[in-house]
Amino acid sequence: MQRNSDGTLAAIVGVRHRLCGAIALSLAAAAFGLALARAEDAPPVWAFPVLDPGIKPPPDDGIKRSLPGSDASFTFHEMTDLFNARDWFPADHPVMPDVVAHGRKPEVRACAMCHLPNGQGRPENAGVAGLSVDYIVRQVKEIGEAKRRSSVASTRPPMLMSESAAHISDADLTEAAKYFASLSYRPWIRVVESDTAPKAYVAIGTIWAPSPEGRTEPLGRRIVELPEDMGRTVLRDPHSGFVAYVPVGSLARGRKLAEEGADGRIVACVICHGPDLRGQADAPPVAGRPATYLVRQLFDFRAGARNGAGAQTMKPAVDNMSLDDMIDLAAYTASLPP
Repeated sequence: MQRNSDGTLAAIVGVRHRLCGAIALSLAAAAFGLALARAEDAPPVWAFPVLDPGIKPPPDDGIKRSLPGSDASFTFHEMTDLFNARDWFPADHPVMPDVVAHGRKPEVRACAMCHLPNGQGRPENAGVAGLSVDYIVRQVKEIGEAKRRSSVASTRPPMLMSESAAHISDADLTEAAKYFASLSYRPWIRVVESDTAPKAYVAIGTIWAPSPEGRTEPLGRRIVELPEDMGRTVLRDPHSGFVAYVPVGSLARGRKLAEEGADGRIVACVICHGPDLRGQADAPPVAGRPATYLVRQLFDFRAGARNGAGAQTMKPAVDNMSLDDMIDLAAYTASLPP
């Protein structure tokens, strides 16, 4: 018996979690050991989703799920096995190396489980398709050496990545890097300027999900990034992307910052990342990446959580950035074609 993605959403995501913003902010800050002299110093809760440890995934019912256009079918247990990345569309990409598809037990998880077989990733982690081999290898090594961390230590995806990065062999890392570098990152994020956004909560998988009630709320100065189709995202559909709700006017402000900088306070992003922000030399492509992911990286650079070789170049660019600057830059950058 099979069910499609629409029929599985309630069963898979059936548990909801809402945190009071003030409590979540305090927990996030405490996790990183921050002394908060001002709100600007605190990791923004909306960019660093933390799943309540008391929330557990629903028990597996053994039912095979399917996706339109795919001949594959998997149970919920199969889809959440961190050492077996389930591939809905194997014809979309080259054959995955064993470390990408299965990892190396017990510490190295399957790379494609989080980053997806096509390397697109999701807002809670990195899109690695099309990055250079050298860049991927360098970043993974910096993660393994704790030179690249998260400003919120309790965020699950970075925790899992840190353990995998610390234990992966050089041979496996190089093989995985060559695989993902051979792929092309495709349009994945739809950016919408708005005064409101769907009310959201942190769901299993550490992603933001729209509340089942379908309510909206004022967006304010933040970004709300959600699956275009929650049912398909729950099933890890590599063809179903995300929508980012960003403040009205942020695209124009972000473009000005990216292209011109700000009165000596902020260096123009195009100087290093190229005129289209698709990367050049050692600077990676950032165009079209998830907006909340981009905010996290900017914040982590400024907070010192990212302190590797590349961070020394980024630090002067972010030291004087406000959170509003980061929001504007991320909104504009995510809106660009990759």
